[in-house]
Amino acid sequence: MSYQLSITPQEIEKLPLVAFEGKINVISEPGKEFERALKYLRRQKVIGFDTESKPVFTPGVRGNGVALVQLSGKDEAFLFRVQKLGMLGKLCHIFADPFIIKVGAASSDDVRGLQRIQPFTERRFVDLQKMVWEYGIKDKSVKKMAAIILGVRISKTQQLSNWEAPVLSEAQLKYAATDAWICREMYLKLRRSRKEPLKLEQMLPPEQLLKMAKK
Repeated sequence: MSYQLSITPQEIEKLPLVAFEGKINVISEPGKEFERALKYLRRQKVIGFDTESKPVFTPGVRGNGVALVQLSGKDEAFLFRVQKLGMLGKLCHIFADPFIIKVGAASSDDVRGLQRIQPFTERRFVDLQKMVWEYGIKDKSVKKMAAIILGVRISKTQQLSNWEAPVLSEAQLKYAATDAWICREMYLKLRRSRKEPLKLEQMLPPEQLLKMAKK
């Protein structure tokens, strides 16, 4: 199948709203639930990956560190509150496991944020933003990619909420789990699709194309 090059906000609004419907697990400390999470994740071939940080609204102020790491399989999502938990070695082992594909958007930025907490070697991370051009897709935001690839709309209303809050709201949990899960679903759909890479003129911004045409 061929994918749409780009999509407008108006087109997205007409699509059905979806969210992660599986079990959402919040992990704030080592223990039984932490170990169960690792056991589940080690069994996965592909997991969705994302991170969240408390937003900064003052210009010139340095951003906050990573507060939450989301890892999702098909039916369970695990939200690790690393600001409280830290980057424990067993969690770092998941990120270094060459047999588990970790799929996100701008994932290299997220990985660097985690490595500032605890250095680790990352393996088998896939960045959807660097992948979609091979399938003829120019848009790079998670919301737009989900609309184009899966034909669905996801909510981003909790994106700028306080991810360092003592207790995360149900809306925050749903948002965080959905962002990781949807990356996994997009990757699996793309892997079943035929590649139709963007042409050079499709990848360049209009103003650059205009300059090239004048030469």
